[in-house]
Amino acid sequence: MNAISVCQNGYPYRSRIPSPMANEQALSEYLVISRGRWDERKSSQEIQAAIDAFYAWHERLVVEGKAKPGQRLAQPTMMVSQHGVIDGPFAESKEVIGGYWFFLAGSLAEAAALAAQNPCLACGLSYEVRPIELERCSAFDETSETPQSKRARA
Repeated sequence: MNAISVCQNGYPYRSRIPSPMANEQALSEYLVISRGRWDERKSSQEIQAAIDAFYAWHERLVVEGKAKPGQRLAQPTMMVSQHGVIDGPFAESKEVIGGYWFFLAGSLAEAAALAAQNPCLACGLSYEVRPIELERCSAFDETSETPQSKRARA
């Protein structure tokens, strides 16, 4: 059995050493992206209560081994592409990414169920949950980056 471990630099790698918890369900890592803006109908007190509840909830999940810390994201933005570097923020962007963190769960559905418990949902934010891909990217595999024209027809 290949165990997934983390190097000192924080990058995951597959080990050929059997996991001591081989009989337990393997946990995968999921990126959680916080999106949106606070609901304009909510008072500052309601939003702050949700924020405080979020931090308590998240800290509990970290202690339970179901989450890993992440960070809030600051507003200055730069977009880097083959066309160059553009300063932000980008007024035309309809989505705002406010932060990220990680869940450790047995499935994408389980990770999404954890996100559904986030106290800030009631104040207008939403959460995108994505599995972390441990394999290196290859131009010969269909991935998130594969153009639609080159995807296999289902």
